[in-house]
Amino acid sequence: MSIPKSMKEKYDQIAPLISDFCRQHLSGEYETLCLSLLEKLCRKRPSPLLTSRANTWAAGIVYAIAANNFIFDRSQPIHMTAEELSSPFGLAKSTVANKAAEITRMCGIGRFDAQWMLPELVASSPMVWFVEVNGILMDMRDAPVELQIAAYERGFIPYVPALRQNDQVRETGKADPQPAPAPENNSGEPADADPAPPKPEDFSDIYQTFGAE
Repeated sequence: MSIPKSMKEKYDQIAPLISDFCRQHLSGEYETLCLSLLEKLCRKRPSPLLTSRANTWAAGIVYAIAANNFIFDRSQPIHMTAEELSSPFGLAKSTVANKAAEITRMCGIGRFDAQWMLPELVASSPMVWFVEVNGILMDMRDAPVELQIAAYERGFIPYVPALRQNDQVRETGKADPQPAPAPENNSGEPADADPAPPKPEDFSDIYQTFGAE
């Protein structure tokens, strides 16, 4: 963690509010993301944290991260309403939503920016892994490991899927379970399946684009 000395006092005012809320209502993964966002705001010049009260910033940071991770979707394992997010900080939901929108714009937080997503959402979000190569959208999870490494080194993907899967196999002794195949229709094709992006017959153009051998 790198906090400018001039912002240490402000950080120490806001961070406990975030941590207490996340530990009571969210998760350790949420806490890590929220504190990373607080750190980013501390490093801005000038830091916007020098305006407004600590509880307003804490609530806005939590709301921004939570909204970016679909907290309002009841199908998510952790879900809350805007009121439930705001009231523990002693603030109206409109106040917190406005502060969260300001933070989102200021820090360029996007729906498919893996930096601000929970790990489980990063792994399951297709848009994080699609890379356009010579006009073809390719899911880098299907690419050879050396291309995954090259794409990671260029900042196109958040980590190398093949290496992470290998680590999981070593730790657990088995790979993650694969989804069951879709039912087939009379033509022998999977029913109701979304069409996948076309895959190249070979990876020569992609190797050239990424400069990998």
